[in-house]
Amino acid sequence: MTASQRAVSPLRQVQSADADSTRRSTSEERSEADELEKVRSDEYMSGTFAPIQNPPADEERMQKLHSTSSRPIERSWSLNDGYSCHTADEEAAEIALGDDGGEADESSTFIVSWDENDPMNPRNFNTMRRWLIVIICSLGSLCVTCTSSMYTATYDQIMDEFKCSRLIATLGLSFFIWGLGIGPLFLGPLSEFYGRRYIYITSFTLFLIWLIPCAVAKNIETMIVCRFFNGIAGSAFLSVAGGTVGDLFARHELSAPMMLYTASPFVGPEVGPLRWTFYVLLIWTGILLISIVLFVPETYHPVILRQKAEKLRKETGDDRWKAPIERLNRSVARTVLRSIYRPVLLLTLEPMCLCLCVFSAILLGIIYLFFGAFQLVFGNVYGLELWQRGLCFLGLFVGMIFAIVSDPFWRRVYQRLEEKHKNTEGTTEDFQPEWRLPPAILGGPLVTIGLFIFAWTIYPYVHWIVPIIGSAFFGAGTILVYSGIFTFLVDAYPVFAASSLAANSFARSTFGGVFPLFGIQMYKNLGYHWASSLLAFLTLVMAPFPYIFFRYGSRIRQKSRFAAR
Repeated sequence: MTASQRAVSPLRQVQSADADSTRRSTSEERSEADELEKVRSDEYMSGTFAPIQNPPADEERMQKLHSTSSRPIERSWSLNDGYSCHTADEEAAEIALGDDGGEADESSTFIVSWDENDPMNPRNFNTMRRWLIVIICSLGSLCVTCTSSMYTATYDQIMDEFKCSRLIATLGLSFFIWGLGIGPLFLGPLSEFYGRRYIYITSFTLFLIWLIPCAVAKNIETMIVCRFFNGIAGSAFLSVAGGTVGDLFARHELSAPMMLYTASPFVGPEVGPLRWTFYVLLIWTGILLISIVLFVPETYHPVILRQKAEKLRKETGDDRWKAPIERLNRSVARTVLRSIYRPVLLLTLEPMCLCLCVFSAILLGIIYLFFGAFQLVFGNVYGLELWQRGLCFLGLFVGMIFAIVSDPFWRRVYQRLEEKHKNTEGTTEDFQPEWRLPPAILGGPLVTIGLFIFAWTIYPYVHWIVPIIGSAFFGAGTILVYSGIFTFLVDAYPVFAASSLAANSFARSTFGGVFPLFGIQMYKNLGYHWASSLLAFLTLVMAPFPYIFFRYGSRIRQKSRFAAR
């Protein structure tokens, strides 16, 4: 029996309290009130609400007129809707936990929810339309990350034209990546007020605008500043688009589209150095912007329900029709502030979140460090031309593609773990977040093996394809690690999933911006072999953590304030 069903009886008793008051003692009334408050508290903790009282007969007739667009007398609000990670969910959770947060309006309200087969529900779009939206969002992520890495192919030209050092030229890459890390801290919360579509169109328009001064910059200062704001504007696809995928697909359908979206930001850096120009990026961005306007609708469920409630209020003249999100008294400034400090809180207090975020951050830092290292290694050791050095990144790209197409195998692994749990415990309801970690368990050793192969095969007498094969192992391992970590964080911190992913994004962007600044000096001072080996040893230290959390994660979660128990 659900919490809502349990709440029906005491709620009706309260409604008839006036008629029964002469026959009931004061102590009994207090006991009933306490019980009702306990039920309401349980409902908050379970992510559900009790049915509100039925409206009068004339209102029932009005509801029937709109039965195709609403289920008005049900309270429908989920603390976590699949992988659609909302900080609005976290607001509701904080109310449940007794933390300081916006209080819900408990006045008489008709809560607007989804109908069965509701055409406004993004998960009821036809399959082709949903996949088209995912592909456009993934191409947006690819475009943004290509913009980050294509800059590395212009280092020599920038140093010559702007008369600056290699370190100063590298700041254009670092500031772009730092912009990618800062943007999600406020773009994500803003999408909860104004919707994902509004954020996509606004941010990608700004992304297009900031590309123009980069293309015509006359000094390095202009280039660095514009690259920073370019990164902030482009970060919408790295912070909001993952929620769009969750809006469109239910949990059991999510694996393949999430793998496509997850891989696109990491494939982009490998494609970028193939000598793209800012003018090509301007054309690409313009085409994508038109595609977003034409083919990407609003998908954020709370905002669509708010639009639905506004329509019902207009049609009926009754202001009691409310969407769940309208019952939370939140301000933009307050939500943005929480989105900034809560990821820091998770990194500080949650050892699982910290270790996995550091692991993924190191991997992204190595990818961006490779942009400089590949130029040195394949230029000085093998004497390759600039365009040939760009092609060397195809090893990383191919490895990532192999990891992506392995997704059906990992789905079967997950299903076997579910079946094993069912046979052992007799139920599949209490699924374990640790079941998401097997890809990362394999990916960790692959990353280390790939780096050691790369480190000790970069000799003139060893064919250049061998270190590229090593980079392919690294690329495959990176995608597997990210796939396991991302899905684990969402399942392990379901209420605070948005903050856990924001913490991961912040850590990755910090490392991704810092590593290129010391990469060239490290390779020159330590030598190509030991510099690459140092990176391999870093991953060797981090590789066991996915397995450790697979074995002992459930125990750790029992002691956590934020993780699912």
